[in-house]
Order: sequence, then C-alpha cells, then structure tokens
Amino acid sequence: MNIFTSECLEAMKSMPENSVDSIVTDPPYGLSFMGKKWDYDVPSVEIWQEAMRVLKPGGHLLSFAGSRTYHRMAVNIEDAGFEIRDQIMWVYGSGFPKSHNIGKAVDKLQGNEREVIKNRTGAMNNSDSSNAQSFTKGDVGFKTHFTETKGSSPYEGWGTALKPAHEPIVVARKPLSEKTIAKNVLEWGTGGINIDQCRVGTEEIETGRGGRKTGSTFNASIGKKTPPAQGRFPANFLHDGSDEVVGLFPGEDDKSASRFFYVAKASKKDRNEGCEELEERKTAAMAGNLVDGQRLSGKGEPIKTPVRQNHHPTVKPTALMQYLVRLVTPKGGTVLDPFMGSGSTGKACALEGFDFIGIEMNPEYVEIAKARIEEAKNK
Repeated sequence: MNIFTSECLEAMKSMPENSVDSIVTDPPYGLSFMGKKWDYDVPSVEIWQEAMRVLKPGGHLLSFAGSRTYHRMAVNIEDAGFEIRDQIMWVYGSGFPKSHNIGKAVDKLQGNEREVIKNRTGAMNNSDSSNAQSFTKGDVGFKTHFTETKGSSPYEGWGTALKPAHEPIVVARKPLSEKTIAKNVLEWGTGGINIDQCRVGTEEIETGRGGRKTGSTFNASIGKKTPPAQGRFPANFLHDGSDEVVGLFPGEDDKSASRFFYVAKASKKDRNEGCEELEERKTAAMAGNLVDGQRLSGKGEPIKTPVRQNHHPTVKPTALMQYLVRLVTPKGGTVLDPFMGSGSTGKACALEGFDFIGIEMNPEYVEIAKARIEEAKNK
C-alpha cells in the first residue's frame, strides 16, 4: 500500500509509465458541492492523460460520476485517449429530492395565503418525500411539527429537481499495445474483465430487511466471492437492494432483482471501521429534502451535521469497491486511485489481495484512509 499526500497530477508524474493494472476512483463530480474549490469541475484531460500513461496497455479505468456532469467526465476521459467501453449504473432508493417548491415561493413573493391541509407532530417517513416541498417545520417540545399546505397559483406542485437515485460509472480502457486481446493479456496481463469472479449468484439470501430474501451470493458477507462458472454473467447494472429499487423489477421481485449485484450504501460501521482512535469531526450532509430553504432528513427532521471519525462526505461502500476492483484487476495486480478520499478503494484492495496506490491532497483524509486500510489488512 503506497499513499501519496499530494495533488494527483504531481504524484502521477513521479510514477513510471505502464506500472499499474487498473484505476478505480471516485473523483470530483464538478457540482460545486458545498462551495468547495476541489469540486468546481471534473478532472481535466491532462489529469486523465497522466492516468493513462501510468496504466498498462489494455488496463481499465472505472470512474464514478454525477448524473448531471457524467458527459463532461466521459468526454474528458475519452479526449485523454481512453476507449469508452461501457457505463455501469449504481441504482439506489435512499436518495431524497433537493427541490425548491416554486408554488410556495410564488405565494410568499405575492403575499398569498396558503390553505392548511394537514398538521402533524412526529417524523416524516420516506413515503412523504414526494410531498416534502409542501411541508413547513416548527418545534413542538422535543418533536417536530409539520404543516402541509396548498396554494392556488398555477405553479403549485412545480419544483426544480428530480429525486436522485443513481450514480453512473465510466468504464474505459487504455488502447491495447498488441494486435489482439490474447497477445495483450499475455504481454501485460491486462485487457479483459474478470467475468467468473464477478458472477452474480441467483439463490435467495437474507438481506436483513424484514426477512425478505434476494440478492447475490457475493453480498451475503463482505468478501465472499461467487465460485467460478456459477451465477449469472455480470451486468452493467448494480443496485442497493432497497424495497424501492427491487419493486421496479417485473415478476417475482426477489428472484428478478437477484439477477444483479446489489450492495447498500456505506454503513456507519463500514465508514468508521479502523478510525476509532481518530478525532470526531463534523461531516457535510450530502442528502436531504430542501423545504423552505431548510434541509431535512428522510424522516423530515432538520439535518444535524453528523459527527464522525470518518468525516469524508462521499464514502462508497466497501463491498461495492471490492466488486469493482476485482472486475478489472488481474490477480496480484496494482490498483491506482488518484482521488483516494477516505480510502474505500484501498480498503477494498486490502481485502481482495491487490496492491494499492492512493493519492489524496487532504492530509486529514489521508490519515482516515490509512486507518481504514490498516484495519482491513489485519482482517
């Protein structure tokens, strides 16, 4: 495990060409998240060119992207010289709309009265999220009071955003140096994807969601691999196993959804494992309903800034990263993550037996990553 505390372009320039087997990374999405300078744009063509230089011919790049800026990520990667091979879609049910209630804003601007439809004290559940922009908040003792209102302007029911429910992953490959894929694999060990070790089992397993059974054998426990030549051919669709997503499948939901690899978002245990000795810090909230300018949680309560040892805002689940590094990395290979963050890719590599090179310019995140990776190495 080799970790650089550095800007990624500078660190990669110090690396020899054709020296890593795969690149699996979660870079900035260019969404100006929380006004952070590091997220003002997606990585430049120059960065991806340097990434391609250190990658072996035929080596694969997997890069997460945002739904609004995926095109910019993919174009920059392609312009750097990579071949765009596919797109993997990670679909989840735990996102919440960040939408502005236009009708309510118009009524406020014009001084219009709004009709009170419902008063409630308690928590807003997930089923209320589609109507979240109609709620206002107010404290009643130690609970939260919700008032659902309705206006009469032509803009009532109009908003500004859809509910987020997926993250795309760019699948790209450095051009082969040899005339055929077979010759390239023999020369460099790279060029293909590991189908058999990423097959998705079809038997039903417990998911912990009220006894419902579904999903892949791999996800039965972190690190458990589907035996070769068993299970379904891996697809370019991954999901979180939530009722909302599973319900989208036709026929018998449990069996239908189990055709695809599933993994839930990063749990508190997964996020903080190995970081017990680190100082707790506030974490920027990435999700929530925007109601009257106040960001609410899925339960309708005002979001309190989380305090965690791992305070990185975009932690990916380890099981997902294990699946991805195993998909594109030859046995005993080296994985590079130029945007390491809190080390989810490195943790996955430690569990899967791959060498890892991580680059992160934030020293605090580097310490978190080191702690998480060290914990995984000791398992």
